Amino acid sequence: MITRKSRREIALMQEAGRLLASCHKEIAKMIKPGVTTKEIDQFVEEYLAKHSATPEQKGYNGYQFATCASINDEICHGFPRDEKLENGDIVTIDMVVNLNGGLADSAWTYVVGEADDKTKRFLEVTKESLYRGIEQARVGNRIGDIGHAIQSYAEAEGFSVVRDFTGHGIGATIHEDPHIPHFGEPGKGVRLKEGMVVTIEPMLNEGTWQSKMDDNSWTARTVDGRRSAQFEHTIVITNQGPLILTDQDNLD
Repeated sequence: MITRKSRREIALMQEAGRLLASCHKEIAKMIKPGVTTKEIDQFVEEYLAKHSATPEQKGYNGYQFATCASINDEICHGFPRDEKLENGDIVTIDMVVNLNGGLADSAWTYVVGEADDKTKRFLEVTKESLYRGIEQARVGNRIGDIGHAIQSYAEAEGFSVVRDFTGHGIGATIHEDPHIPHFGEPGKGVRLKEGMVVTIEPMLNEGTWQSKMDDNSWTARTVDGRRSAQFEHTIVITNQGPLILTDQDNLD
């Protein structure tokens, strides 16, 4: 069932989104060769606690960490670990923040150390695909419009769009209806209405879009060993256009 959120619910989620965005800004300062994703995970847990918030995915279906940390060919749901990040790695940090019952979800891919032109372009296209999807998240449009905008742009730039993981509604719980595929046909799928809150979170691969699961039953990675990147925002569908709750560029 798809729920449309009240003004009070959206206000709570907006506060959670601001905190999440500020946490990502702090993570960006930490990303360098030699740091571990376990250290980043510990920082996030402490940062949220200091601001009276909790990591919502910790304990979700038995997940043990405050963040997901996916390195290079890992698509999503990578476990934080003691492996040191190396110059040129890319790492996606994904988290869900619960602040006073309001939830927000955002992932961001970071370059460790220096990035070559190929890596810069890959991340730029992935981020741009997110914003092209958000631009279609308008009252009266359909979910297929979001996916088509992402897919058509990403594939034209030479990258593939992961099919096995999608965006989703979010509210009282992390995952709610509807699913938001990052591929599809325009004019197809559920019609978007004011008050819906969803995540848009395209995962782009350098090679083929297919994924495989690690033995931990959580971490997905590319089947060809090439890299994957992801950018994600939580947004509200409003009559004035999409409202990004996890925007890092407009913090108070």
